[in-house]
Amino acid sequence: MRKGEIDIITLGCSKNLVDAERLMRQLELAGYTCVHDSATPKGEIAIINTCGFIGDAKEESIEIILQFAERKNQGKLRKLYVMGCLSQRYREELPIEIPEVDKWFGKFDYLGIVEEVGRLGDKAIGRLGADYERTLTTPKHYAYLKIAEGCNRYCSYCAIPLITGKFTSRPVEDILDEVRWLVGKGVKEFNVIAQDLSSYGLDLYGEHRLAQLVDEMAQIEGVEWIRLHYTYPTDFPYDLLPVMAKHPNICKYMDIALQHCSDNMLRKMHRHITREEQDQVIARIRKEVPGICIRTTLLVGHPGETEEDFNELCEWVKKMKFERLGAFAYSEEEGTFAAKHYKDDIPQEEKDKRVETLMAIQQEISAELLSQMVGTTQRVVIDREEAEYYVGRTQYDSPEVDCEVLIEKGAMSKEQGTKTLQIGEYYDVTIIKSEDFDLYATV
Repeated sequence: MRKGEIDIITLGCSKNLVDAERLMRQLELAGYTCVHDSATPKGEIAIINTCGFIGDAKEESIEIILQFAERKNQGKLRKLYVMGCLSQRYREELPIEIPEVDKWFGKFDYLGIVEEVGRLGDKAIGRLGADYERTLTTPKHYAYLKIAEGCNRYCSYCAIPLITGKFTSRPVEDILDEVRWLVGKGVKEFNVIAQDLSSYGLDLYGEHRLAQLVDEMAQIEGVEWIRLHYTYPTDFPYDLLPVMAKHPNICKYMDIALQHCSDNMLRKMHRHITREEQDQVIARIRKEVPGICIRTTLLVGHPGETEEDFNELCEWVKKMKFERLGAFAYSEEEGTFAAKHYKDDIPQEEKDKRVETLMAIQQEISAELLSQMVGTTQRVVIDREEAEYYVGRTQYDSPEVDCEVLIEKGAMSKEQGTKTLQIGEYYDVTIIKSEDFDLYATV
């Protein structure tokens, strides 16, 4: 093991990643070396940032903890700490089940870890630098920007409010300071995240402030792209739309989790919206921001979902033709309304079948929509190099989850000839070919 080196493993969503990056920054300012998600961990200390959202995520978190517990038993690790959503949710039970872990921390107590690590080295370490400072684990040209914590929606199936607590917005000026700081570090693309972007500002200012925030962000020099993740259809902040339409550096992209369309299921899920109202939200977004790419997530197999409900969902997806779509199967989570009041009576095999059916429908839709881009010119950012290709994204694609644009190295265009592309830079490319979920282009 390497003295003074800390391995940090992050599981789950991009919000967890931001927490890990802040922790890394504090530890590095204190003089430690941090290695993130190493394939071959060698540090004397390991910190695992867990996810506790659904069954599969919890199982993965437990598996990773046990792997590092075994490393400790073998003398390859001095100290093992666990933080994040799983730790927050099962703070009483986990220490009994896995005693090899030296200390368990909640989701928001990363400074507690810093103090604990400081005591190991006989250091008194408090907060160092600004709250928002962090060590980026993403490619240096893009970052996730977390503007709030928690959620007040209490959808029937979701444990997030039980883990993270009430929705809490960060002040606008604090976020803008973070943006300026990140721009100074070379960040050009900002993926704005929260559990519920639609509620931003309501707790702090008594009114929606997402429009103001992104409007001011867009005016900061060096901000090339702003992308919005995880809006909510109920009480949608419509004042956001003219701001999106006005600024060319606000991506024509919106991630809005709809979950279902059947009125029966929307009621059971506690979504506080009808199909008609939901359709009106999508129609208005598309009208006021022409050409927008809408990403959504759907949930199947929730208790009470009939074949009729699912068939309605399939036909609705065909009609709406969402540009980007993901689907997941219901997982019963203790403490939620659904776990307390509904019987999880749809077999897992049937849930998985419904996911596959939906994604097959979306594959056809995606292929159709992407084929319409062939022959167009698109602005892309280059994320990485592979053996034969530069790999980039358009404004319609979020990192790691959406389509990619593959540009063959050495490809020729009549105007420019052979061109070497730089990671993190933006280029105008011509789309020459499409597949179900990817595009090919020349510069």
